Amino acid sequence: MFVALPATQGHWHHVEVWVPDLARAEESFGWLLTELGWREHQRWRDGVSWKLGPGYLVIEQSPALTGTVHDRCAPGLNHLALHAGPPEHVDELAAAALEHGWRPLFADRYPHAGGPDHHAAYLENADGFEVELVADPPHVTQPG
Repeated sequence: MFVALPATQGHWHHVEVWVPDLARAEESFGWLLTELGWREHQRWRDGVSWKLGPGYLVIEQSPALTGTVHDRCAPGLNHLALHAGPPEHVDELAAAALEHGWRPLFADRYPHAGGPDHHAAYLENADGFEVELVADPPHVTQPG
């Protein structure tokens, strides 16, 4: 007997990121997520979340935090990769991100640091979190 699964099964429910400075993280993450169509979902004294589709991203300045900077090269989260639309939109976001607490990574290989067929911007904020903004692949036309 086949049992239909909920449409959200397998999708992430939420991701929680602990940061040392909520205001600084809100400036970088909040701006970027809003530009990508996310909307503020929840807010409390030590955190804020943004939602897109069934999942949401939490940014929290937890009192249990034991460090001050995220090390993306240590075990744990390396980066968040987000769909960012056409390549032109990735380019616009990458340029504007500099005014919102982000710095480029792999700038010498932009926009193909992920390979010749991968258009993306790799950004890092002041707390060491990396975001990869991935462009839509070019449309492939089928012969005739």
